[in-house]
Amino acid sequence: MATYQELMAQKEALEKQIIEAKAREKAEGVAKAKAIIEQYKLTAADIFARKGLAGSPGGKVAAKYRNPATGETWTGRGKAPKWIEGQDRSQFTI
Repeated sequence: MATYQELMAQKEALEKQIIEAKAREKAEGVAKAKAIIEQYKLTAADIFARKGLAGSPGGKVAAKYRNPATGETWTGRGKAPKWIEGQDRSQFTI
């Protein structure tokens, strides 16, 4: 059975190996990503664009209806505000 000192030395050696492996694999991943980016002439907008992803939080939705009395708007999504409930929505269309 190994002593405490021996186990601690093994732990330190493993931690060093883990750090080295992580750095090596990260560098390989970056090199692969750069090659793909260069091959397809990708931009940051191509990679990080959020448009078109189902279920992803996107930008604000444009308002479809406006209350002429207060200027308050509603997108037509979710529960209708009190000022438009039970009324013909076409009169409030923006």
